[in-house]
Amino acid sequence: MIVFFPTYASRTATGWTALIAGMVARPLPERSRRRVLAVAVLRRLLDLNDAQTSSEVFRRRAEVFLFRRVAGHRVRIALGDRIIDAGLSDRSGHFQARVDFDDGFAASWASPGGGRLEYTGITDEADTDGDGAPTAAGSIHLVDVTGTSVISDIDDTVKFSNVAHRRELLRNTLVREFVPVEGMPEVYRRWRESGAAFHYVSSSPWQLSDCLCRFLGESGLPAGSMHLKLFRLKDSTPLGRLPTRKRAKRRTIDRIMDDFPGRRFVLVGDSGERDPEVYAAIARHRPEQVAGIIIREVPAKASQAKVRERLARIARRLPRDSFTIFQDPTQLADLEPAR
Repeated sequence: MIVFFPTYASRTATGWTALIAGMVARPLPERSRRRVLAVAVLRRLLDLNDAQTSSEVFRRRAEVFLFRRVAGHRVRIALGDRIIDAGLSDRSGHFQARVDFDDGFAASWASPGGGRLEYTGITDEADTDGDGAPTAAGSIHLVDVTGTSVISDIDDTVKFSNVAHRRELLRNTLVREFVPVEGMPEVYRRWRESGAAFHYVSSSPWQLSDCLCRFLGESGLPAGSMHLKLFRLKDSTPLGRLPTRKRAKRRTIDRIMDDFPGRRFVLVGDSGERDPEVYAAIARHRPEQVAGIIIREVPAKASQAKVRERLARIARRLPRDSFTIFQDPTQLADLEPAR
């Protein structure tokens, strides 16, 4: 099984450069000890009954965690009329390769609208669905030198997750269908129509990449590059402890901004974790690139008064009108970050 992560291409002096990235894994056998133990831990942790653990949603979501990473697997892709060797998967099952192409290639093979290149994996027979067809597909978003990019969190920003309550977070991740934050798809589509590009930066694990891509499409949220958390397993029961902290968020955002020094960025997140602090630090360090910060105020364990004082304290350290707080997406009706 190969999963490709949505990435982006940036301009070079001679054309474009893009990163191909993904993960190679094999499902755990149905009756393996690790699988049985992981499901048992989840069942106890979330207090699930037989109907819930046998539901289609649970089986589909849990399946993406019930695997063995495959190291040393050679990955090849078909991109346009080119066959590209993406190298070998590392010890964590991840791989990445740099691909360069010119404007003519991009124009010839871009999807309708010209904003994306799509490719497929070339797999061994053991990795196919039985008829020799590729089992994995990926996308590269073409992002120009100038313009506006939206860097967006996912959990509790565009998808209802309830990160503040760990059991509810896990239930919303593994037992329930994903639900968009009402009104956010309309806001993001309007921004896309005005020319914005999107980068989704989240502490959700890479295992959920395909699930989240489907959620974006089904919810009407714009597609974009996806930057999730590398989740390394240190025991045989990973499902009991999905990561929620955004430890690497600033490093990831800095890397995106470094790749697009001529673009302006709008940073969108929520008040549930550390988005306001991380975004404010980036804005102070890169004032010429950050066009604004937009934070959705969400319920938290702290009192509403304390949350609002925390946000007000952050806002006072930033240029006036650069820090927007909202509770309802309709409050963003007049905001046009790409103009």
